Amino acid sequence: MNYLAAAASRFELRFESLFQQGRALAFPCDERGRVELDRLSDRARSNYLYARAVVGREFSVPAVVPEFRN
Repeated sequence: MNYLAAAASRFELRFESLFQQGRALAFPCDERGRVELDRLSDRARSNYLYARAVVGREFSVPAVVPEFRN
């Protein structure tokens, strides 16, 4: 696989805040939105589980989007 194909295959599962525009939690995932919990840090895992628990109350339903890198 070449570099461009590898870069294009990176995704994140993004939970947008329902109340604060621009605030979101994002986690690395595959193209289907599957997050490998074992690869997350303890803090990221906690944030991921929290975001899932408050979908519809604090965060929107997550979307799979291409990973943004500077």
